Parts: sequence; C-alpha cells; structure tokens
Amino acid sequence: MELTASKALRGEVTVPGDKSISHRSVMFGAIAQGTTEVTNFLQGADCLSTISCFQKLGIEIENTPERILVHGKGLHGLSAPSEVLDAGNSGTTTRLISGILSGQTFETTLTGDASIQKRPMKRIMEPLSLMGAKIESVRKNGCAPLHITGSSLHGITYSTPVASAQVKSSILLAGLYADGQTSVTEPALSRNHTELMLSGFGADICSDGLTATITPGNELYAQQIFVPGDISSAAYFLAAGLLVPGSELLIRNVGINPTRAGILTVIRAMGGNLTVLNERACAGEPVADLLVSASSLHGTTVEGNLIPALIDEIPMIAVMAAFANGQTVIRDAAELKVKESDRIATVTAGLRAMGCDITPTDDGMIIRGGKTLHGAEIDSYLDHRIAMSFAVAALAADGVTSIKDADCVKISYPNFYDDLLGLAK
Repeated sequence: MELTASKALRGEVTVPGDKSISHRSVMFGAIAQGTTEVTNFLQGADCLSTISCFQKLGIEIENTPERILVHGKGLHGLSAPSEVLDAGNSGTTTRLISGILSGQTFETTLTGDASIQKRPMKRIMEPLSLMGAKIESVRKNGCAPLHITGSSLHGITYSTPVASAQVKSSILLAGLYADGQTSVTEPALSRNHTELMLSGFGADICSDGLTATITPGNELYAQQIFVPGDISSAAYFLAAGLLVPGSELLIRNVGINPTRAGILTVIRAMGGNLTVLNERACAGEPVADLLVSASSLHGTTVEGNLIPALIDEIPMIAVMAAFANGQTVIRDAAELKVKESDRIATVTAGLRAMGCDITPTDDGMIIRGGKTLHGAEIDSYLDHRIAMSFAVAALAADGVTSIKDADCVKISYPNFYDDLLGLAK
C-alpha cells in the first residue's frame, strides 16, 4: 500500500462497531437464555473468530449484514467441541473464553495464530487456577495453545498486577460458574464493558472504585444490543482531521465510555480542536459525535491512570506527537510490548524511518516533535494498529510512504483505507 500527502480531509464518517463490545455481545448472548440481537456488529476478523468459537461450542449464530442473532442456551448450554477452537489473532477471544471454558464440564483446546501463540497467558492462567480451573499451556511456555478441563470453581478475591480488561473479564466470567463471590481489584481502572453488559444481561455484578465483584446464581437473559462505533477506530480519523491541513471531520456514533476515551483527554491536552456533540446513551454505553479540525498541536505527557483508557491508541498518539511542537513523553505503558507487536519497538522504528526524533524507553517513548516527516517504507509487523497509524502519518508527511502487509487492518476495520482516502477533497 502506497500513500502520499493528502488534500484536506472533509466530511463525515461512521466507524465500525466497537470491537470489545462486539466480542462480548456474542459471548454473553451464547451463555444467556433466549436470542440476543446485535446490530452494528464489527465484521472484523477478530470478532468473527469469536463467532466461530461459539458455533463450535454448539451455539447457533446467524450472521447477516443487518444483525447478528445469537441463540443462547444458558450458562450450562455449551457443548464439547469436536475440534480445536481457533481464536485467530484475537487476545480478547482467547482470554475471555478461557474464563467461560474453565467452568464447563468438558475439555477444550484453544489456540490462535502465530501472534497469539507468543502473547502472555499466565496472567489469566494463574487466577483461574486459584479458582480451581485446570488450565495448562500445551507447550509449557505460558502461551497458547491452552488445554482447559472444565472444573468446579470457587470464588476468589484477586488483585491483578496490571490493569487489563481481558484479565478482569476472564476472572469475572469464571465467577459466573463459581460457588461464591469473586472480586477483582485493579491498580487502575481498565475498560468496563464487561461489567456494564453483564449487568444488562441480569448478572449480579457491582463495581466499587477499582474493584468489580460478581455473585453467581443469576441466569443471564437475552438482550438487544446496538454496538456503538469503536473509539479505537475513530482515533485514526480524529488524528487525520487534526494533522492534515485544512481538514474538518465529523465522526458519528462513537462510544465515549470514560474507561476508553483517554485519547479525547490527550487531544485536548495537545491543543487539538475537538467538539463533542449529541451526547446520548445506547444500552448503557455513552455515545457522541466527534468534530475535529486541523490544529497546531503541542507536546504533552501521557502517563499513569490515563494509560488503560488509551492503550490501543498509543501508536496513533505517538504519530500525533511527532507532528506536534515540543516534547511528548509516554510512560507507564510497558503493556505495549505484549500487544500484536512490541508497539514500543514498532512505533519507534516507523517514526525513525520517517525522520522523527524518538527515543524508546522501558515503558514508553520520548518524542521530540515538530520536524517535517517524510515518506518511508513502513513494516506493519502484521499489527493492524501500526498499519492504520502510519497510514495517517503518510497523509501528513512529505513524499511517498509504503506500508508492508497493509491489509492486516481487516482484524478490526476491513474498509479502513476506503473510508480514510474517500474523505480527501
């Protein structure tokens, strides 16, 4: 994929449904009683992996362009699969389904692609084992493939070493099958889609500060779910509207859950022209339209409790910082090393290739912005967020940028390039 500096970007775009919420709608619908209807579902490869896994577990799922129908069978309605479950590239699928499978009455083997087979799974294996789960890494390396033998579980009180919605959710889902309360406390609040949606399905779940507690015993019941636009996908259009001279973009129907909306805080801190319009609620999730226009950005510091609310957006924030005046420091983000790629290393490599003055650190990076960036050959490392971030960088840089394996964006945003380039006026 080759890209060059863009004319002004103008118009409006509606980004695909939120990936996190799309995953959960299928999972929770599968273990609920009745038929859950999901609209604006993200038809990306990761979410399709979740559908495939639950179909192999005996759940009938109808997937049409208009809606997803999940014919749930209740908490104990899943069946032993006749083959290995393949989560593809999806860490959310792998970690969340492990919590559900731990409480079943059958054995399952769960795997994924080469990236998933390198990502750390001890962070769920250890708390699930404390609950009585029988879960082992087939290759004894703390990664997938995982072999899970369904067991009788008991409730635990657990403090996670990192703020991770995937770890928290895996434990809470296992807690649905435990013999008593399960509580999870995080060092900082991660995204809370699981707590909100489980409550909507009828689970006895509550949150108090950094602690979420689930009490088993309640059946889940089917819901109608509208999936708001994914703020992680909206981030690329927000950045493009800020960086490409003369641009003004309206991104409609974006989920602005406070546990996910850290990028809005960063845009404001960098002096970006951002207006939040038409705020409303959809199925318990806050939604709004976001208007941005070309801005003169300045450096900032991104750290601490803000990190869990924007961890997936850091590659795009780093690109924004490269075009901003002054220094930007990103710290407390060591989690970037265990994403689809080591995003500290891959962001650094890409921005250096484009002429940016950037220094990687153990838990982030220091970006000295304001230099004119030029086109370069960028390796996406098959990481969708790297590919999309550097596609935006290319639109604001001089010359031609070539992105290797650019089609990896299908993981979360199959029509990304068409939507982005279609806004050039």
